[in-house]
Amino acid sequence: MRSFWLCFVPLFVAVDAVGVLPIFLTLTEELNPLKVKRVIYQSMATAAAVALSFLAVGTGVLKLLGITVADFMVAGGVLLFVISMSDLITTDKARRQVDPDSLGAVPLGVPLIAGPAVFTTSILLVNEHGVVPAALALLTNIAIAGAVFLAAGSINRLLGKAGAKTVSKIAALLLAAIAVMIVRKGITALLQGV
Repeated sequence: MRSFWLCFVPLFVAVDAVGVLPIFLTLTEELNPLKVKRVIYQSMATAAAVALSFLAVGTGVLKLLGITVADFMVAGGVLLFVISMSDLITTDKARRQVDPDSLGAVPLGVPLIAGPAVFTTSILLVNEHGVVPAALALLTNIAIAGAVFLAAGSINRLLGKAGAKTVSKIAALLLAAIAVMIVRKGITALLQGV
C-alpha cells in the first residue's frame, strides 16, 4: 500500500489534471455534452493504453539500448525539470486546432494526460517500486483526470481562471522538486557504481 502512494503522488503531479482543465474547456467549448463525454472516455482509454504500453516495454527498451536506471534517472529528471520550468514560466500551455473526432486521443489522451512527464515518472517509479504499484497509481490518476474533466464546469466555477492557473503552477513547482530529487538519486547511483 505504501508503494502505491509513493507512486500515486508523483504521477498525480505529472498528470496535472487541473492544469490541463483550461485547455480541455477551450478545446471542448463548442461540443455538445454527449460529444464531450465521448471525448473524455476516448482520452482516458488512449492515455491508459499508451502509458501502460510504455510501462510494459520501457524498461526492456532501456536495457536493449544499454541505458542504466541511473542514466535514465538523470536524463528523466532533467526532462521533468525542463517541462516543469516551461509550465512555470509560460502563461498558457500550447493550444492548437484539432479534429473533434480525435480530440480525446490527441491532444488530450496523449500528450496532455499521458505525456513526457508521465512516461518519465512512471518508468522511474517502476524501477523503484515495481510494475503493479506504478500501473495501479497510473490508472488511478488517469481515472481522476477523467473525473476532473467530467466535473469541469463545476471545478472551473469553483476555482475560476486564476485559481486553475495557481493550482497548475503549484503542480509545476512540485514537479520541479521531484525532478531535482530524481537527478540527485541518479547521480548518487552513478557515483556508487564508479
